[in-house]
Amino acid sequence: MTKVAVIFADGCEEVEGLSVIDVLRRLGVQADMVGLTSKDVIGDHHIKLTCDKIVDDSLLDYDLVAFPGGKTGAENLRDNELLHSLMVQRHQNQQWDAAMCAAPIALARYGVLDDVDYTCYPGFDTQTKHDAPSGNFKEKITVTDSDHKVITSRGPATAWAFAYAIAEALGIDTTDLKQGMLYEYLGSNIQDSL
Repeated sequence: MTKVAVIFADGCEEVEGLSVIDVLRRLGVQADMVGLTSKDVIGDHHIKLTCDKIVDDSLLDYDLVAFPGGKTGAENLRDNELLHSLMVQRHQNQQWDAAMCAAPIALARYGVLDDVDYTCYPGFDTQTKHDAPSGNFKEKITVTDSDHKVITSRGPATAWAFAYAIAEALGIDTTDLKQGMLYEYLGSNIQDSL
């Protein structure tokens, strides 16, 4: 069975992490909520989250590990030594990793964005370019670098696109769910609500 871990740190952008969990579970993927240092996490908007487990060596067993953003959450991910070590190992093992919004700053610090096509929340590319000068920043909704097995996205409004990109990178057909969740409808009609 395909397994994905989403890492939740205090100060995370709740909608970004929960959108990935929601979409993947609807698709039948084992999607685990993993707390950075505790099962109980307080998001950036003071939403209390209860995770399934805490970061440990089992992260090496997941098909993909994903990071939601949020400035404080991303900084907590970036500065955690155990997570840093595990993500470097995953990257060396050529396993899929994903980060959105501010969280690519963590991947950049770990060396995971070296020579990688990626995106992030506007303005955080200053940090990513400093820590990963050989990375290739793109202003796209989501960027999937299949060669380096890294998926990135921009911010809260792009969370569903990020979740679908993760599923598709893992070889899962998202066609029916995109229709069922009105994602295709949104794409066709978004201009009407702006």
